[in-house]
Amino acid sequence: MFEILLIGISGGRLEPKQRQRIKHCGAVVAAQRHHQLLSGLDIHRIAISPVEGMIFELAVALQSGDVAVLASGDPLFFGIARTLIERFGAERVQVFPALSAVQLACARFKLPWDDLPLISLHGRAPEVLAGKILAQPRVMIFTDQHHSPNRLAADLLALLQAHGDTERMARLRVRVAENLGWPEERLWAGSLAEATQHQFAPLNMMLLEQEAVEEEEPTEPACVFGLQEEEIKHSRGLITKDEVRAVILHRLRLPPHGVFWDIGGGSGSISVEAARLCPELAIYVIEQKEEGQHNIRANIVRYGLYNITLVCGSAPEVCARLPNPDRIFIGGSRGLLAEIIAPCAHRLSQGGRLVVSAVLQNTAEQAPRLMASNGLETDARTISVTREQKEYGDDGQPSGLRLNPITIITGKK
Repeated sequence: MFEILLIGISGGRLEPKQRQRIKHCGAVVAAQRHHQLLSGLDIHRIAISPVEGMIFELAVALQSGDVAVLASGDPLFFGIARTLIERFGAERVQVFPALSAVQLACARFKLPWDDLPLISLHGRAPEVLAGKILAQPRVMIFTDQHHSPNRLAADLLALLQAHGDTERMARLRVRVAENLGWPEERLWAGSLAEATQHQFAPLNMMLLEQEAVEEEEPTEPACVFGLQEEEIKHSRGLITKDEVRAVILHRLRLPPHGVFWDIGGGSGSISVEAARLCPELAIYVIEQKEEGQHNIRANIVRYGLYNITLVCGSAPEVCARLPNPDRIFIGGSRGLLAEIIAPCAHRLSQGGRLVVSAVLQNTAEQAPRLMASNGLETDARTISVTREQKEYGDDGQPSGLRLNPITIITGKK
């Protein structure tokens, strides 16, 4: 049985041993930039893209001999190796790795990378890119033709400007390593704004770093779940209380990936907790009031939760332009519960959940009926919370604060 020889290339030259392996193959798969390395070799060449066409030609060539595949760096690291092993089986693929682009870039930047987060933009949902990138103090980014460093910098800059996050803009620094290992190799460094004005070579690695903020005491809670009401910006006490928020998030059963709609976001407390729990979840919080929008933006900036997108307007109208949801929470409906639930249930993904919190008895009675009539399996639970205070009454018993009962209705599709 003939094999695929997957050969990693570092820079602009082939080692003698690599040329010898290729020479004994019946065909070679190579990108255009690697063709110059094959000069002097009389061998059938297969273009590496488009991938599906390459796979077909490679399979045909494998019937009559071994096939070499040239790939940059380590093919097992965000490379073509995964596709080839899945299609042809591990037993038919031999891998000869070279230094990866990450290793070379970090060597040039003199940057230890054992704890460095790595993000590939290829095939990544654009809704969560900013959240993943800006959540890290530093991150190495594999760019692609759709997300060049200058374009990515422009997108990030526009997002931060829209939220008024000038402090984070000032702290961000960009470094780009271009054409690593080739004669045209170049290193560039500058601010986010400067990166938007620069043209970079297609072959590059982008490092984004946020300068640390010097603080006498940490301002952000050291937790991923369980923010207190005073840690989330809100107005006039209008916020989903801690205990209720915990139950709502439990009933939502949030997935690690996907789309979540938070309708009638208010302060955005549900979205804030969801974003901290699930950084790769694309969250759309819908709020019509300017006061609420201001608070949501402030919470996004404070916690760096840029996987949250604020949608200014009212449901159900604004929902039409959003991607189909896997989870939905309705915290406010303005008396339009029927008009909101029907399209939500229709667009909800199979296996998805729709959760409604009801303070009013009318909503608690109406929501299950509406969910059921739209094909959802319903469940309702009423929560009563009493908070014991530190102060004690004349009878020696702790005083308590009783919160209004809340009914949480869940619809499962």
